[in-house]
Amino acid sequence: MPPAMRRALLLFGLGLSACIVQAPTSDGTQPTATRPPPAAPVQVPNGANFGDKLELTNVILAPGRLVAGDTLHVALNFKVLAPIDRDWSIFVHVEDVEGRIDRLNADHPPRRPTSQWKVGEVVRDDFEVAIPPGMPVKGVTLLLGLWDAAGDQQRLPVRNPGQVKNDGHDRVFVASIPVTQP
Repeated sequence: MPPAMRRALLLFGLGLSACIVQAPTSDGTQPTATRPPPAAPVQVPNGANFGDKLELTNVILAPGRLVAGDTLHVALNFKVLAPIDRDWSIFVHVEDVEGRIDRLNADHPPRRPTSQWKVGEVVRDDFEVAIPPGMPVKGVTLLLGLWDAAGDQQRLPVRNPGQVKNDGHDRVFVASIPVTQP
């Protein structure tokens, strides 16, 4: 077969392959894309000192990679450094790594009021953040801190800003988590 004819047949065959549509499954639906396997949990050390009262020792994120529509499970571990005289709430800001989408808030009071936490105790706070289906992001960043939701709404200051990543407004950077589309 001459080379020009072979090239023409090859191009014709490639053109046909671009038009192939997957056949429906036996139940009549289109097959769905396969999801990547769940990512292992990620433990992130931190060390932020809030008001010389609490140290955020580490954060556990599960899974360590998300698909839009997933729920991120978060565990914060705080070491109590000094007596706490009021009940602080935890604020959590979930922001698009590219800054294009409005942030999600996961603010909440801890399960046990902070005024009941004892010096030397390590307290774990668990919560979830739902990433909306179809949220068009490549990743999300978690920032957090403590604030007086019931009183004057002030934030508990970060006392070691030179040692932990923060935004200068008493919000501590926890981690960025990749998000893929289903």
